[in-house]
Amino acid sequence: MARAPLLQLSGISLTFGGNPVFDDLSLTVQPGDCIALVGRNGSGKSTLMKVMAGLVEADHGTRTVPPGVTVGYMEQEPDLSRFATLGDFAASALPDGMEYRLAVVAEGLKFNPDTPVATASGGERRRAALAKLLAEAPELMLLDEPTNHLDIQAIEWLEAELSTTRTAFVLISHDRAFLRALSKTTLWIDRGEVRRREAGFEGFEDWRETIWAEEDEARHKLDRKIKHEAKWAVEGISARRKRNQGRVRALQALRAERSAQIRRQGTAAFALESGPTSGKKVIEAEGLTKTYGDKLIVKDFSIRVLRGDRVAFVGPNGVGKTTLLKMLTGEVQPDAGKVALGTNLEIAIFDQTRTRLDLDASLWDNLTVDPLMRVSGSSDQVMVRGTPKHVVAYLKDFLFAEAQARAPVRSLSGGERARLLLAKLMAQPSNLLILDEPTNDLDVETLDLLQDILGEYDGTVLLVSHDRDFIDRIATATVAMEGEGRATVYPGGWSDYVNQRRQPFAEPEKSTSKPAQARAARNEAARPDGLSFTERKRLDDLPGVIAKLEAEIAKLATLLADPELFTREPVKFRKATDALAERQTALDAAESEWLDLAERA
Repeated sequence: MARAPLLQLSGISLTFGGNPVFDDLSLTVQPGDCIALVGRNGSGKSTLMKVMAGLVEADHGTRTVPPGVTVGYMEQEPDLSRFATLGDFAASALPDGMEYRLAVVAEGLKFNPDTPVATASGGERRRAALAKLLAEAPELMLLDEPTNHLDIQAIEWLEAELSTTRTAFVLISHDRAFLRALSKTTLWIDRGEVRRREAGFEGFEDWRETIWAEEDEARHKLDRKIKHEAKWAVEGISARRKRNQGRVRALQALRAERSAQIRRQGTAAFALESGPTSGKKVIEAEGLTKTYGDKLIVKDFSIRVLRGDRVAFVGPNGVGKTTLLKMLTGEVQPDAGKVALGTNLEIAIFDQTRTRLDLDASLWDNLTVDPLMRVSGSSDQVMVRGTPKHVVAYLKDFLFAEAQARAPVRSLSGGERARLLLAKLMAQPSNLLILDEPTNDLDVETLDLLQDILGEYDGTVLLVSHDRDFIDRIATATVAMEGEGRATVYPGGWSDYVNQRRQPFAEPEKSTSKPAQARAARNEAARPDGLSFTERKRLDDLPGVIAKLEAEIAKLATLLADPELFTREPVKFRKATDALAERQTALDAAESEWLDLAERA
């Protein structure tokens, strides 16, 4: 017997400021659904989720929730004004006797219910909203970017909780690893249309590219048909005017159809230009020790960072990752030990608190008033890596509309603020990038672009992130900070670090037990092939790496097949040509590596 849906939207139409967000949208959420809601920043994901939660009323259509079904929504910026502590807020809707639920959730999220609202950070407020939703345990949970401001330990706890729950949920997140692990259905919002795929996020990008390719082919056929009919209208209509009025009307209909099609939003014009080449040795730190009060941040830590390295810093929130970064760049002095910086360093910093953005100033002023970016004697231009550019044109490169140029930064979404800060960062030449939580609020496509840009960047990158997939794609080394002053350098990204530790990321006091260690040793001894654990993992991962490279090569080949690209956009043509050669080389290397490992296995 079919179960009644938990939530049903029928014929939903919604308009903001004259622009339609959705038109005649219908969807259902069934018991047990695990749905990833994906789409570009600004596509309407959060708006749709608020419609689902009943917080935004549609212009047309109906929202139906059966009697007795509860729908919970994790607020991004909850109103805590009526509460003294975060715990008071999180427990405000719990039935009597159910307070233990909040205690369990608070332990998993490392959330302190006694934190006063007046002193709580934005990240702590978001944890409180997430704890409130999980403790209430509604039949349907709506989670909008729940992993933002969570460390990897808390993300993995949340991932485990959601993977075992029987509660249905709809999830918005930029964290690929999180989405892959949890989703069984994908809703994709693209230009006001919501497409549903009865499969998880794992294959989403291939599905999206297939749909876009089919759309491009259909548009190309329509353009050819319009061109053919227009030629007929010019050359043949005069002799057959009365007899062919139907064909003329058909041509008008084709043109109307073509003009009504909504173009896909392009990608931001991210570009990083290295400053003068730094010395081979960028940073050398020996015996660093730092204490704040009774808290030991790091003890006897040493590292050498060479030109071109990409070093990721991971660990629980509050462990001291940002402090260690500041010590390595000379902004904070260690209590003991020494740091030597290399020569010719030009440092650019992306800070997680976005302090370089004046929230009350406009986007225009944030770009032109900054002394690092303003062109002398001009208030409407930005110095972009040594070349003046009009501020509106530069904002358009980062997908901001001209109407937003004079709007206050405070009016921007989290993703838009991150893009604006990247615009400031990328305008200046640098050879050492400090990226402190750059992935928060960015959509998947923008993360892809940022990853590609960092891959082509000639300088050195120091990165703090809780996005496991992003770390795997970027890092050549990982510094794991595990509390009590312990910081260890591991080669490779997040997965390499986990494999080398042979246990999930956990607090130092919760180290692997002896039985678990013995079990791992037995499993390793029982391996039927001659590969190490890391080599076996690499063999398992290589088919995905090869498939991704093949898809990128195909996309670049399609781009370069445009005969007018060279004359129309010579810089883009050159970059695409270089990228194609680079990915072909990487594909050859990956295939050779796979053959070698497969033969040894």
